[in-house]
Amino acid sequence: MNLGHGQAVALMVLVTFLWSTAGVVTRHLEQAQAFEITFWRSFFTLLALAVILPVWQGWGVWQRMRSEGWLLWASGACWAVMFTAFMLALALTSVANVLITLAAAPLLTALVSRVFFAQQLARRTWVAIGVAGLGIGWMFARQLDGTAWMGMLVALGVPLAGAINWNLVRCGQEAGREVDLVPAVLVGAALSALATLPLAWPLEASAHDIALLAGLGLGQLAIPCVLAVLCARVLAPPEISLLALLEVLFGIVLVWWLAREAPSAEVIQGGLLVVSALVVNEWLGWRERASRSRSEQHDAARKAIP
Repeated sequence: MNLGHGQAVALMVLVTFLWSTAGVVTRHLEQAQAFEITFWRSFFTLLALAVILPVWQGWGVWQRMRSEGWLLWASGACWAVMFTAFMLALALTSVANVLITLAAAPLLTALVSRVFFAQQLARRTWVAIGVAGLGIGWMFARQLDGTAWMGMLVALGVPLAGAINWNLVRCGQEAGREVDLVPAVLVGAALSALATLPLAWPLEASAHDIALLAGLGLGQLAIPCVLAVLCARVLAPPEISLLALLEVLFGIVLVWWLAREAPSAEVIQGGLLVVSALVVNEWLGWRERASRSRSEQHDAARKAIP
């Protein structure tokens, strides 16, 4: 499936909208509680990908998964943490709190790459990390008198696990070992379902709840995951990072509109700091890369003149 740049951008916008539906759907559940919600979503994601993968990549995908080695399972474990922490956080705090905490993922990825993988960071990225940290810290500090901070603390597990995951994948690529992310998501869904089943037992979700969670497994995780992989073949990482921020906007608007869950003032203030830090950092990075590319093209053109 060959996408043009405009098609990839439009598809990535659709992906972020599908991702953003988790919050509003969980607010319309009748009986299912935190661990059971997590189990059913992961279980239906596993079922959906078990069908999608062989249709998309052929039956040989199962053999390839067996030969991937420890890197696939390490990536899968990171996905499992992300799936579990995200749904548990939604049960503990507001959707806006969770989504804005998740928005710091690109900056946390950069920080993890510096601390654990000795990657050099630009000064602008250090500044962005500091500003985003202030934003999240402000949200935490303003909610210490309640229980919302616990949900935000759990939500931090998502970008942290994601940061480790992306750095593992990058290190594997640098070592000549490619990791297919979609099978890794399947492994993550399986591990998440297995880990949460004992805590979710006895299962008490109504048929209404199971139908909604099946929709999340298919439409909020499995399908967007495949579409995001297709987009990543066309779009640059900064473009994906910026477009992914639409999940925050879509998610907050949907839950505000359809579940009457309005974000608090401190969430809006802290969220503006986090999102602004990421946008400015990515924009400055894009300018640097564009300037470097023009300079290299100019030097190449000068050398080509006899």
